[in-house]
Amino acid sequence: PRGMDKMSFCTLLGGTPDNMPPKKAQGETKKDSDKSGDVRMSNITAGKGVADCVRTSLGPRGMDKMIVEPKGEVVISNDGATILTKLQVTHPCSKMLVELSRAQDVEAGDGTTSVVVLCGALLRAVETLMEKGIHPTQISESFQLAARKAEEIVTGMSS
Repeated sequence: PRGMDKMSFCTLLGGTPDNMPPKKAQGETKKDSDKSGDVRMSNITAGKGVADCVRTSLGPRGMDKMIVEPKGEVVISNDGATILTKLQVTHPCSKMLVELSRAQDVEAGDGTTSVVVLCGALLRAVETLMEKGIHPTQISESFQLAARKAEEIVTGMSS
C-alpha cells in the first residue's frame, strides 16, 4: 500500500518481512486459541478422571469402591452406575459422562461402566492426536466417519 514501508505493512498483517510470526510482547496475555486449547484439555482431563474412577471396577477382577456421602453414609459398590450417581461431579464434561451412563442404563439396562470406559479411551486418543497438532475439527470429523463405518459393519453382521 501507498505510504507504508514493507515492515509496517507486514506488521499490520500480523507478521514480519521474513514471514515470521510476530514476537510476543512482554506481559501479553494468552491468545484465544491458547485458551480454547486449555479448555479442551481441561475437559479431556475431567472426562478421563471419571472414566478412570469406574474403570477399575469393571470385569471379574473389578474392585469395590467405598464412597462416603456428605451425611456420613458409606456406600460400597462395584457397579459403575451406582458409583457414578453417588459421585458429586462439578465439571461439565464429568457431568456429561454421568448423564451418558444414565442414558445407557435407561436404553439398554446394562453397560453403564463400559460406555464410560470407552468414552475415556476415546478421550485419551483425542488427547494424543491434539498433542500431535491435529486440529479438533479434523478429529471430530474423523470420529464421525468412523462411527458411520462401524454402524455399516455392525448392520452388515446382523443381516
